Amino acid sequence: MSSERQTISFLKRRMHEVGIQPDKRHGQNFLIDLNLIELIATSAHLDENDVVLEVGTGMGSLTGLMAPHAGQIVTVEIDADLAKLAQSELKNFDNITFLQQDALRNKNNIHPTVHDTLAEKVNEAEGRKLKLVANLPYSIATPLISNLLHWDMTPSMMVVTIQKELADRIMAVPSTKDYSALSIWIQSVADTELVRDLPPTVFWPPPKVNSAIIRITPNPEKRKRIPDLAFYHKFVRSLFFHRRKFLRSVLNSAFKVELEKADVDAVLAASDFTPDMRAEQLPYERIQELGELFRQKLIEKGNSVS
Repeated sequence: MSSERQTISFLKRRMHEVGIQPDKRHGQNFLIDLNLIELIATSAHLDENDVVLEVGTGMGSLTGLMAPHAGQIVTVEIDADLAKLAQSELKNFDNITFLQQDALRNKNNIHPTVHDTLAEKVNEAEGRKLKLVANLPYSIATPLISNLLHWDMTPSMMVVTIQKELADRIMAVPSTKDYSALSIWIQSVADTELVRDLPPTVFWPPPKVNSAIIRITPNPEKRKRIPDLAFYHKFVRSLFFHRRKFLRSVLNSAFKVELEKADVDAVLAASDFTPDMRAEQLPYERIQELGELFRQKLIEKGNSVS
């Protein structure tokens, strides 16, 4: 794997040869520091049992570093010209599947072709596990990570380059400006770790924001504590529609069709949640507790929780 492929001069030359330039529509900012590309690959601790999902193939620099260590790689690139270039650069590897398409069918769903291709690769051999390892386009990062965490094939690990602002939200603590439904959702089912902050200068073209490499490791024990993952995900999001409102007001609004105000008050009164609390003050463990209390109340009142 030639380090020349990571340089600005190489990228510009290869793109010039085929008459293309980085496309802002697809969030194309190429990581040009070879040490950082290697850091992403090594942080995923790849082995022959891993099936890697990479979203944003680009020129295939990260793909080529991972291929000798992973069992299979499924790499997705929306840009047809870049997909062709990457296939040309990586033609000597026989364990890479190229998909030229969007990774998402819509904001709330992974594309079926991506799902089916990954399922095929994971099921080819016993003991295989899925990992997401990618320099993610900023626009796709939040829906992709969020959806993968309640997918039927949840990755055993995600190592991704994302916007620093998003990394801060994912790892935020209660009573801070970055604490959000996304913080609670991810921390409720996974462990998170900042691997490295990245300045704009390590990309070409340089973005206008800072970035970060983070590692997200889904935690089966955390996941087991949530009886209904779909309900909990919806519940968490509903708490932050109006993040500055008091808990009682938010809950009355969230369950205005299914529950009376007296039901909401009864749940709060039977626990140590006070009506003047705000969701942004509560750690994810307390949000889980609250969510389960309301799920049980819905069941008690004969309402569907699906």
